[in-house]
Amino acid sequence: MVYIMCIFMLGLVLGTIVVASNPSPYFGALGLVVVSGMGCGVLVGHGAPFLSLVLFLIYLGGMLVVFAYSAALAAEPFPETLGSRAVALNAGGYFVGVVVGASFFWDGWFGGLWFTVDEVSEFSLLRADVGGVAVMYSSGGFMLVLSAWVLLLTLFVVLEVCRGLSRGALRAV
Repeated sequence: MVYIMCIFMLGLVLGTIVVASNPSPYFGALGLVVVSGMGCGVLVGHGAPFLSLVLFLIYLGGMLVVFAYSAALAAEPFPETLGSRAVALNAGGYFVGVVVGASFFWDGWFGGLWFTVDEVSEFSLLRADVGGVAVMYSSGGFMLVLSAWVLLLTLFVVLEVCRGLSRGALRAV
């Protein structure tokens, strides 16, 4: 399980580098999806599967709005990818910066904190996420529904703003 968590953390860092170094909104949105998936995988490994599911759905809704907005505004016929020279050099610089930053903290690193909640399940009666589910549906249910409506409204507002002079994502056919 520790190896899976290391893969999730590596994917989180590499996805963040892709988002930071990519000038094209298409591939930046793809990097955001990777980052949110890997971050939610880290949450699942540390014992919060329901929180991870809710955050992933909210992230995907927000990223759908961001992707629709950026795709409507970006009219690049040939967007730059990670294979282009400028983006690859930028990503390499960020990767070197991450390695240098991690080397400062490497001596004080303690790998014993990498165990996950499933490895110590014999010491607990309930998973920590079960109480959060009850509170979310009892006290936070209204806020959950309100958040879903706000995301839907934001999607339509962004699509209407991007429409322009009868061209864009929402147009009369």
